[in-house]
Amino acid sequence: MNPARKPVDICQVFGETPQVLTDVLQDGVNLAVWRRRLPPQLEDFAALVLSLGQPLADQRVIDVDEQHMPVLTELLREAADLHGYEAFVADVAWLVAAYTCLVGARRIGLRLRVLAGPMCPRFHVDNVPLRLLTTYIGPGSEWLQEHASQRGELHTTQPSVDNIQHLQAGEVAVLKGEKWQGNEGAGLVHRSPSGQQGRLLLSLDWLA
Repeated sequence: MNPARKPVDICQVFGETPQVLTDVLQDGVNLAVWRRRLPPQLEDFAALVLSLGQPLADQRVIDVDEQHMPVLTELLREAADLHGYEAFVADVAWLVAAYTCLVGARRIGLRLRVLAGPMCPRFHVDNVPLRLLTTYIGPGSEWLQEHASQRGELHTTQPSVDNIQHLQAGEVAVLKGEKWQGNEGAGLVHRSPSGQQGRLLLSLDWLA
């Protein structure tokens, strides 16, 4: 007879270097955040993108290889003439490469969006294994610690404002979802930030 599986406490981890993102692979960790500060060149580029006042978007599936940097041809091409564009593309490519190594991916889904309001305003969990999110400008995603999650009442109960945690612009977060093996019922509870402030959001999903 197999012994009963010991419950794992659910927690989140934070660090000042990208190495912290690997902690999300541990049992019980459903969020890892690299608390990076964006270089001024990237901050300025993101501000210029928002100043265009257009709902820009770029969505693509990328075949990736851990041995090679991804080539992101015409990424968010409407912004290609803006100062700092090359640095922005290089930053996205680096994040794609890092995410590829983290999960051993062969195919990644990339989404870049300029948002004028909340995309997913209700607290929810993602039906994915691992998702990388970073906001280049504007408020970051909001999330809940486990003691405040009220998982069975996400659609009917609003948590106390005091319990809502916030990611900051520039921070890189890897969220563990419900499809990560052994993480059923423990995906990070999160939502888009409230309010109508503009954002430039990157998300990466592990497809294969």
